Amino acid sequence: MLSKILSAGTSGIEAFLVECEVDVAPGLPSTVVVGLPDAAVKESRERTKAALTNSRYLYPPRRITVNLAPADTKKEGPVFDLPIALGLVAATAQAEMRGLGNYAAVGELALDGTVRPVAGVLPMALAVKEAELRGLIIPWENAPEAAVVRGIEVIPVKSLSQAIGFLTGDLPITPVEADLESIFHREGGYEFDFSDVKGQEHAKRALTVAAAGAHNALMIGPPGAGKTMLAKRLPSILPDLTLEEALETTKIYSVAGLLDGKPLLAVRPFRAPHHTISDAGLIGGGSNPQPGEVSLSHNGVLFLDELPEFQRHTLEVLRQPLEEGRVSIARAQRTVDYPARLTLVAAMNPCPCGYYTDPSRECRCSSSQITRYRSRISGPLLDRIDIHLDVPAINYRELSDKRSGTSSEEMARQVKVAREVQAERFSGRRVHCNARMNTRDIKRFCSLDDECHSLLRRAVDELSYSARAYHKVLKVSRTIADLDVRDQIRRDHLLEAIQYRTLDREFAV
Repeated sequence: MLSKILSAGTSGIEAFLVECEVDVAPGLPSTVVVGLPDAAVKESRERTKAALTNSRYLYPPRRITVNLAPADTKKEGPVFDLPIALGLVAATAQAEMRGLGNYAAVGELALDGTVRPVAGVLPMALAVKEAELRGLIIPWENAPEAAVVRGIEVIPVKSLSQAIGFLTGDLPITPVEADLESIFHREGGYEFDFSDVKGQEHAKRALTVAAAGAHNALMIGPPGAGKTMLAKRLPSILPDLTLEEALETTKIYSVAGLLDGKPLLAVRPFRAPHHTISDAGLIGGGSNPQPGEVSLSHNGVLFLDELPEFQRHTLEVLRQPLEEGRVSIARAQRTVDYPARLTLVAAMNPCPCGYYTDPSRECRCSSSQITRYRSRISGPLLDRIDIHLDVPAINYRELSDKRSGTSSEEMARQVKVAREVQAERFSGRRVHCNARMNTRDIKRFCSLDDECHSLLRRAVDELSYSARAYHKVLKVSRTIADLDVRDQIRRDHLLEAIQYRTLDREFAV
């Protein structure tokens, strides 16, 4: 006999429906799984056999063929264990499952019939909704994640027997529902606040500009100046996640299996990989491509501390995501795209010992050591960083000051005003913030008067700006003007933007 049940697989962060066909025919006992299965899918026959037997169902001693369609799309992971087992029960008429055609099912089976959680449930639930199916049968632990998708029934099961009982109508199961407002209220909010940072008001101003225009930033300063503290607090002043952004970011974490029981990511992610990270860890990859740190930072902040300590070739792979907002991972059989619209914040010391230009500590580095240290960061990568920011050491008077500095709430209020100006400017366009403007947008929205033209011309000539650095200055100037709620870029806006290009200046050592 033949049975069919729908399931779902993932490719990148998108899901696709899979028709699981199970045919039980006379012949020597054997089980064949076709449809481009990977090793985990092929092993499902052993898990399914033990799960059925231990759940008091018969595993037929016949020739069993399992086809996962479409046959030309690679199937990965243990998500097909549950639908294969359900298909076998239906094909051997051990239970009459009338609801088989209305629901898709995913889940890994333990040998005792328990249904274990799987990765990628959120995009699968979205695919089920798009296909206008009635619902999705999933592991109990994955139910809160899938329930954020409205318009489908999310049926949580703990065992194979429960799934069969639900489909036969013998075991009613109440669909799980999620209250998105309460999730955002419960999961929202940030642990860190800029008011905890003593001094560094200049750095806070620069990070406000970075957040207002989604600009990448590099902080340069001695050890202990507060660079990491500042970076960790940047998400707290970014605009709140919209539902669309939250779903898109959660899909990435769902596919990577990093949700840790959270139904939805309600705050902007902050990722800080160690400088020993590999290319694949940073950008994504593997034989079965997985998202890397740049994609896990999507709609949030990627912080690279001790930037020159990263392998140079590892840093170079950042060029595409910083420029295009996405990552393409090509393999022999397919190409996977992951979104990577992020704000890059990096930190570095001014020299190997960390105390060059520090008035209170003597630098022990030679000129050649400093040059070698800084040359680990390529010019093209520096060009893609909009703001270069000096973060000096904090003195005792600032540390002992009991007054609170500028808070995240105050900075977020300024950022919100600037983002509203940009939302109106770019209404109906794919661009949403100044950092994403192309050359045509810059010409249209970053016009300068004669005085500003003369000032920028001198800066370009004296600091040898590249074309990309020139455009970065204009974009940052536009953001500073937006913070000031000005239509026209003025001299003071341009001067502030120019002074945020520290590493473009000649550095006498």
